Amino acid sequence: MALKRIDHMKYLDGMDVIESDLMEKVLSAVEKYDYSQYSSRDVEIALHKDHLSIDDFGALLSPVALSYLEDMARKAKLETRKHFGNSISLFTPLYIANYCENECVYCGFKATNKIQRATLSKEDAENELKAIAATGLEEILLLTGESRYKSDVEYIGETIQLATKYFKTVGIEIYPLNVEEYTYLRNCGADFVSVYQETYNPDKYAEVHLWGSKRIFPYRFHAQERALLGGMRGVSFGALLGLDDFRKDAFAAGFHAALIQQKYPHAEIGFSVPRLRPFKNNADNNSKDVHEKQLLQVMLAYRLLMPYAGITISTRERAGFRDNVIGLVATKMSAGVSVGVGGHDEEQKGDEQFEISDERSVTEVHEMIVNKGLQPVYTDYIRV
Repeated sequence: MALKRIDHMKYLDGMDVIESDLMEKVLSAVEKYDYSQYSSRDVEIALHKDHLSIDDFGALLSPVALSYLEDMARKAKLETRKHFGNSISLFTPLYIANYCENECVYCGFKATNKIQRATLSKEDAENELKAIAATGLEEILLLTGESRYKSDVEYIGETIQLATKYFKTVGIEIYPLNVEEYTYLRNCGADFVSVYQETYNPDKYAEVHLWGSKRIFPYRFHAQERALLGGMRGVSFGALLGLDDFRKDAFAAGFHAALIQQKYPHAEIGFSVPRLRPFKNNADNNSKDVHEKQLLQVMLAYRLLMPYAGITISTRERAGFRDNVIGLVATKMSAGVSVGVGGHDEEQKGDEQFEISDERSVTEVHEMIVNKGLQPVYTDYIRV
């Protein structure tokens, strides 16, 4: 029997609807954004400004701006050093579950993909946390697949409470929640929430999210705002580059983050720049038109738009690229990464979400940072 295709722009029962016009503002701006209209002169004007308008940001994301990457990089490095010094924050992700109730065509966790599924028990989760803490890391990012049944909010809250015994900062990258649920997880000890819209094109969004609650575009869009209303200290933004027109998606993510910063000036804002990666049973899943040059352009444009925002570079990218962007534009990187369920203390219990490119240990990444004349930072926050 065929599944009923739900309207991707309408909320499902039980989903919080908050008073916010940010989605309409972002979608309107993206619809008008024509990156082919910008000239070299537009890019040069943007590069001479201390504060960018959203139109200046659009110019820096345009194809013509690729010829100005060195100029963008010089300015971005100055901004990065001004606001972050020579520090590079380190963390690692811990996947505690990989069950999923959505069908997202680009993801290794999608419900129909035949992979080994698992949810860490409380004992296994604590063993993993101990093993990670033994490397010296003091920040952890807890991740799940999008299954409220197999990894419910209470289970995530209990794991956060465990994590606070070993880590000073705890981030979460899970399915979107209601305000009250974010408040509960904040009270359990969570500090940050990462939610990626994947693509800001509603039509493409519907095309790649075939079924499941993730199909609801506006509920995902407003997740960061609900998280802040729930008391979270910071939120991260990003689009899955290569899923649709990466320039428009990067433009939308930047504008979305800027609007949140204006509305919630106390919030700590971060960006991630994930590109499509191969996953088990789909080795051809690649961000075909987003090469390292384009990825760097997106990162530089984010830095010049929002000088105070943290920018994370993940192990999706090769070691050489990661090494070159820290200190220049990236301020945070993962190390000692496993993207399967567990895998830090014992063999992983469940299969990976995607393939990684940089498999270096915490020690190896630490040494690389020091050799570049930068300062590895394990925590900038004290839990009291």
